[in-house]
Amino acid sequence: MRLFAIFGDPVAHSRSPLMHNMVFKTLGYSGCYTRIQLKDGSKLRETFFNLGLSGANITVPHKEAAFNACDEIRGFANKVGVVNTIIEQDGKLIGYNTDADGFMFAIAPFKNIKTVLVLGAGGTSKALTERFRDEGLSVTVMNRSSKRLESFKENGFETVTWEEVEVKAYDLVVNTTSAGLQDENLPAPDDLITSLLKKASYAADAIYGKRTPFLKLCDTLSITVKDGADMLLGQGVLANAYFTQEQLPLESIRTAMQKSFEL
Repeated sequence: MRLFAIFGDPVAHSRSPLMHNMVFKTLGYSGCYTRIQLKDGSKLRETFFNLGLSGANITVPHKEAAFNACDEIRGFANKVGVVNTIIEQDGKLIGYNTDADGFMFAIAPFKNIKTVLVLGAGGTSKALTERFRDEGLSVTVMNRSSKRLESFKENGFETVTWEEVEVKAYDLVVNTTSAGLQDENLPAPDDLITSLLKKASYAADAIYGKRTPFLKLCDTLSITVKDGADMLLGQGVLANAYFTQEQLPLESIRTAMQKSFEL
């Protein structure tokens, strides 16, 4: 039996074990998936090999550390410097990023998106902003401090801090921060985020499994919003295909994984 895991801090909330184990059980694949709370991202590689893992997903705050832990980076992850999926191959760690395509799957029902405001400057933000740009969208990244925005600015993105942002209409506002995951915080000051959302057509929160203050605010403002569940499903299907070495059809993975959201 092959062993897989998700690394993160926090990680107790993760639905990934349920999702992937449902696929393994339903499709008769000899695999088991668990959670591992990892405080120090620099220990990721060592922990992976010590546990004899065949693959892993990476969540906050270790996606950039995961990039550095890999021997080889493939596909979109090369472009963003962020890894959320790792597989072991001939004693080497191979890194991928499935977050961005998972998110595009999630927001497919949103129509006529041309401008996007991304809240936060972490690993998920890096992946999504690049993917949005690949789709020809105009992207602005907003973060509390300017320091973490430097890499985005160097990469040609429009960046603003809370003090600098102009309150104007964005077609889509996306929260990639951890605000609301373990607390009741908004990803920006109440008056600022409310003013921005009032002018938005759609919103999305990368957090799933909880009605965050961001999602609740969107509800009060009658904004069409998605939480991270669909994004989680989309990226999970792709990650599972890597884990199982593409032995299972994508549609079969999707169907089995979707069932886990009914539990």
